[in-house]
Amino acid sequence: MRADVLVVGAGLAGLWTATELARRGHDVVLADRRTRLDATVRTTGIFVRRTLEDFDLPPEHLGPPIRRMVLYPPSHRNPVTLDSAHDEFRVGDMAPLYLELATRAAAAGVRLELGTRYLGRQDGAHLLHGPGGPVEVRATFVVGADGARSAVARELGLDRNRELLVGAEEVFAVPHRPAAVPAFHCVLDPRLAPGYLAWVLDDGRHAHVGVAGYADRYPHGLRDALRRFAASAPGLAGLPRPEAVERRAGPIPVGGLLRRIAGPHGLLVGDAAGAVSPLTAGGLDPCLRLSAHAADVLDRALRTGDRRELAAYDGAALRARFRGRLTMRRGLSLVRTPAVAAAGVAALRTTPGRAAARRILFGHGSFPEPRTAGAPQLRLARYP
Repeated sequence: MRADVLVVGAGLAGLWTATELARRGHDVVLADRRTRLDATVRTTGIFVRRTLEDFDLPPEHLGPPIRRMVLYPPSHRNPVTLDSAHDEFRVGDMAPLYLELATRAAAAGVRLELGTRYLGRQDGAHLLHGPGGPVEVRATFVVGADGARSAVARELGLDRNRELLVGAEEVFAVPHRPAAVPAFHCVLDPRLAPGYLAWVLDDGRHAHVGVAGYADRYPHGLRDALRRFAASAPGLAGLPRPEAVERRAGPIPVGGLLRRIAGPHGLLVGDAAGAVSPLTAGGLDPCLRLSAHAADVLDRALRTGDRRELAAYDGAALRARFRGRLTMRRGLSLVRTPAVAAAGVAALRTTPGRAAARRILFGHGSFPEPRTAGAPQLRLARYP
């Protein structure tokens, strides 16, 4: 099989990159190990205002808007409530959203190969194993959209994620409550979420209850922490919790965008590139922006026939603009006792603290706008 581009991984990053390239006339193969794209969802699916303004996402697969964030100390008492004048967040119903984006990809001409594993490179070809057995793809470029532990990164000799959190959450439908205010509740408690947060996201349709942190700091395991948190999580008082819930889990790269995310034979996008906010661990806005940038760079390389165009896909240059959040990530990783966590939330009650929290949580700085010398500015996809 021959193609201009082989994309490995049909999550949000892979689907977006493949579709953009196919819409520009390139022959694209998109391979994913899953037999169904609506299975094994790993992300909470939080889209921020900047993403909703700039990218054409199917509104029928987005939950109600959320304008309120509530930040809690370990005791859950005296939280800090922040309200925005804008619709700041919407949660994607990721299973049908993936299916809709796959339909768009197929309409653009992407050849989607499901149930197909990436095995590596050999003699200039990429080896896959699909439902019918081994498949050899000779592609000009390969795109690693295969997650935080990317096999494509290994094969291309690119950087790989070293700093990872592990996260788990439960998702279930909630009854309609006319007086309820959709809210994003976050708890800073190193006993439940060492180095990160525990959360309850309730948009009035579904509740997402989750924890994340450094794996080696969970003495009794991640699932035990989630069970303990769910038993007393804020924002759920009086809500019935069904016995059957959707469970999600997976690694979260928080070491910042990797420096070497491209080489002469391909590049990385999404979690594989570390395109996740080091502080908030939000990954969907960086995912889409980096994918759009990747499509621009690959399009130029394919049209000019010059592999050196991929040098414009420079992770180190983008990473330099994350210094502040990388510093805050190191600070959050050092929060190891409830007393320190409580002091941190107390600091957010001050006027400067509230202003800083609003800039981080409601600001437009989740990912720098990729620009390359002599290249057109980032083009944002709009679909009919």
